Amino acid sequence: MRMGFNLQLEQSQKLIMTPQLQQAIQILQFNSLELEKYINEQLEKNPVLEANVEKERQDISDKKTEEDKIKEINWKEYIEDFNNYEYTRGSYYNEENEFNYENIVSRESTLQEYLLFQYHLTLLDRKYFVIGEYIINSLDDRGYLMATVEEIADYFKEEKHIVESILQIIQTFDPPGVGARTLEECLLLQLRSLEIKDEKIYKLIADYLPEIASNKYPYIAKKLGVSIGQIQQYCDFIKTLEPKPGRRFTPNQNRYITPDIVVKKIGNEYTILTNDYNGPRLTIREDYKRMMTSSDENSDVVKFLNEQFNSAAWLIKSIEQRKQTIYKVAEVIIKKQMAFFEKGKKYLRPMTLKEIADEIEVHESTVSRATNGKYIETPLGIFELKYFFSSGVEGNEGIGISSESIKSFIQDIINEEDPKKPLSDDKVVNKLKIKGINISRRTVAKYRDEMGILASSKRKRY
Repeated sequence: MRMGFNLQLEQSQKLIMTPQLQQAIQILQFNSLELEKYINEQLEKNPVLEANVEKERQDISDKKTEEDKIKEINWKEYIEDFNNYEYTRGSYYNEENEFNYENIVSRESTLQEYLLFQYHLTLLDRKYFVIGEYIINSLDDRGYLMATVEEIADYFKEEKHIVESILQIIQTFDPPGVGARTLEECLLLQLRSLEIKDEKIYKLIADYLPEIASNKYPYIAKKLGVSIGQIQQYCDFIKTLEPKPGRRFTPNQNRYITPDIVVKKIGNEYTILTNDYNGPRLTIREDYKRMMTSSDENSDVVKFLNEQFNSAAWLIKSIEQRKQTIYKVAEVIIKKQMAFFEKGKKYLRPMTLKEIADEIEVHESTVSRATNGKYIETPLGIFELKYFFSSGVEGNEGIGISSESIKSFIQDIINEEDPKKPLSDDKVVNKLKIKGINISRRTVAKYRDEMGILASSKRKRY
């Protein structure tokens, strides 16, 4: 076999993702909060960048005001007074029995803290306190006990009935239902806390929760020997109870939305405004510009600054390009969805990413990045830009109707139904046909499930 080296030229086309292009794509994909965080990171990394001067001046003014306030404090007196506060009184009062407003904590208590506070007010023997604390710390976010009484008794080498008694004390605490081991026990504890006397409702929860979930009211009524209407009333009351008593102590996960685009209707026209709150406006520092011009062209300082200037300029350009792309996308959306803005959700038409991409002459992926996680504030409310892209069907007049519009029609039909004779999916299909919307029963069921609307058998009232 003959071996050797061979030199061959080959020409091919390749798309190379430069770091600058990758950065531009990343910036376009950021939502407003991510962009603000990224800008702040770049301000720390790149010394030639600075935030908007007017904003800095305001910050300096605010800082000076704060410094003036600090100078006015007599720290010696403050610390001596602080040391007088008694921990044994919960840190709410000082020695002179004056209420200590500074020690009111603004954050909400956790479920465990709230229960331990109640537990420490009980008159239990001190040797049992550690068991109660263990039980409280074994509750999950719902307020349910995750360990068994047997496991806790074995851990502390204590009698099971002692552990059970301590658990029963904790189960009388607020919020009602806390310390339960099952959903049934949780609901029964709440009935006892409300001092409900009717034994039938206790039996209903203890024995028929699966049937309640399935709305099998005739079956339950026959078993308990009461009317279907009475069972309906019982079930309505049960549904007002809290299945997860610890839920209100779960940290608030609210997501604050900063719209990228604001749409205002002025007269008969819609005006589009870009929201410039997405982080500080970036500029290049004047002192570094002067340093650049005054330094030797071949010095290391100039080479370093040249790199930083290029990086800063590209960042500023990418942020501006992001803003312009989102603006163009929003502009076309408003033009194509004008019926929605004028008449409401029922008039949202089907629209694809490709339609917008063709209009503004970019790739579909660019439109996808420009709409994902970006929000628009309109006279009808705040919507994610992706909300306006949905599939749909063609109406009788040849005009497309989006899935969101169809859901709105379904909601209206169900809101107007007789609760004693709820409409089946087939009947909803027929009512939609009258409105010029032709979809199958399966599609109605799919949309109904997505909207969280129960089937007709479970919506029936007696």
